Amino acid sequence: MLRLHRLRHHAVGRHVLAPCSALTRNACAHGTFTARQLSTSSARLAQVKFAHWIDKETGKLDTAKLETKWKTRWAEAKPPVRKPLTAAEIDRLFYVLVMFPYPSGVLHMGHVRVYTISDVLTRFHRMRGKHVVSPMGWDAFGLPAENAAIERSIAPAQWTRQNIATMKDQLSRILTDFDWDRELATCDPAYYKWTQHIFLQLFKNDMVYRKDAVVNWDPIDQTVLANEQVDKDGRSWRSGAVVEQRKLKQWFARITRYAQDLLDDLDALNWPDHVKSMQANWIGRSEGAEFEFALDPPIPDAQSKAISVFTSRADTLFGVS
Repeated sequence: MLRLHRLRHHAVGRHVLAPCSALTRNACAHGTFTARQLSTSSARLAQVKFAHWIDKETGKLDTAKLETKWKTRWAEAKPPVRKPLTAAEIDRLFYVLVMFPYPSGVLHMGHVRVYTISDVLTRFHRMRGKHVVSPMGWDAFGLPAENAAIERSIAPAQWTRQNIATMKDQLSRILTDFDWDRELATCDPAYYKWTQHIFLQLFKNDMVYRKDAVVNWDPIDQTVLANEQVDKDGRSWRSGAVVEQRKLKQWFARITRYAQDLLDDLDALNWPDHVKSMQANWIGRSEGAEFEFALDPPIPDAQSKAISVFTSRADTLFGVS
């Protein structure tokens, strides 16, 4: 025999689950029932409760119909009113930031995997009483979007907004719990005016500069690619074109001034070692010597009579040819 001493409703996230059904409430009220009675009652309850949701032709549960009901109910529920947090509540803040998707078409299963993981984190910490901030946005400002719009003979703004609406609907259909009141798109002037402001501050403080540099050029997308966007065969990850090396004027940030600070702070991060190693390699601080090779014979009208070279292995200079 199983005796219930106390009956409680358990709050899970924003929804409430009742431990006792209508058919077993009588037994619960008296406090005593057998496991077989509970099992039988639950089976009857399931038949009654889900009869409305069974497709008469297939005899299977109409999950789309059932989801529509509850998504409508949750959408109608008023979100919690945002108000200033107390000092104790600030201590319970938790920030979940996931990579914003490119609004290039529709979501695929790779997106579903990533956003399911972030959604689990959001719900887990919220259920533990933390004040979770989980924003969503769209990485929507780039040449690939313009090229895609040109291919379809529509304005880039129209193409991008259509994709954002489609992908947002998809995220809603898989019931991700983002703070949509914090939504942003990087193509909005209200957003990129701040990236422009930051750049101007860097420029005023001599933190950015312009110079000629060799870049990876995609002749189809007509854009510059990072090394990571070029595959092992020397082709663009997006267009498949053979990547060309071109010298173009580029903007650079003087992050080398802070290379040691960045490397030192990696030790304070609770990240996997292989990720910290990748970051250290990306920062690329290297100790060595800079020297010059004299041009012999000199090149007429050359700006310099020598070539400046940096090496971290000065001991190998005697083998240079």
